[in-house]
Amino acid sequence: MKIGILRKLRSKKDNVIQYHLPIGDETIDLNQYIGKPFHLEFTGNIYCLDTHKKLKKTYGQGYSWESYVTLAKCDQCILRPHLCHYALGTCREPEWGEKHCLQPHIIYLSLTSDLKVGITRKTQIPTRWIDQGAVKAIKLAEVKDRLTSGKIEIELAKKMSDKTNWRNMLKNEYQDVDLIKIKKDIVESQKDLLDKYGAQILDDEIYEFNYPVESYPQKISAFNFHKSPLVGGVLQGIKGQYLIFDKGVINIRKFQGYEVKVES
Repeated sequence: MKIGILRKLRSKKDNVIQYHLPIGDETIDLNQYIGKPFHLEFTGNIYCLDTHKKLKKTYGQGYSWESYVTLAKCDQCILRPHLCHYALGTCREPEWGEKHCLQPHIIYLSLTSDLKVGITRKTQIPTRWIDQGAVKAIKLAEVKDRLTSGKIEIELAKKMSDKTNWRNMLKNEYQDVDLIKIKKDIVESQKDLLDKYGAQILDDEIYEFNYPVESYPQKISAFNFHKSPLVGGVLQGIKGQYLIFDKGVINIRKFQGYEVKVES
């Protein structure tokens, strides 16, 4: 048995995605438990990932209210990159912004539950796609920073989704599409937009992802530690940030900062 604070799943692209669960100062190799009993038991304790203070509830997936309203990583521009305000001199943490936002970003197309457009820091590929549970992905273009990528994304999102239906993603329900053709159409139809922001069109490599899942659920039931402190069963698979059990699923990222006991 191990006990510690949960953090988001770590992943590594391989023939089959390799997943590790950080718990306290340790990490658990999850792939070895596919097809076997695996349980998480919430102790009732919650801690801020930033200050480590004990909390009654978290904000922004693992933070106290004080940290949520002061950390740059919790600002509204993280979810809405076109609202980045570093250039206005109002960034909560300018040094953090320089390391994370004023870096090359990729605009991409991915197939999760449906075709979607998204953006991510260049160094976060392919992790970003794995965290979303993407089946396939292709880079569209590279730009100089997060703000620029956000401005392009919000325009492209007027004609295609920028969201994932997490239930369909977990059921592995999607309609295959020709990512190269769709990319070509966007490059041609949105040439003025891409040129305006100095976007560099990238190669047409298709990235494909094979998740460690023995059986996808037909019906989705989500576990919540506040309703049922003991979560688990037979671990049937892992996709995105979700553990898929025979009796339900749980989004690990949602419960960052929660102290749990792990038994297998």
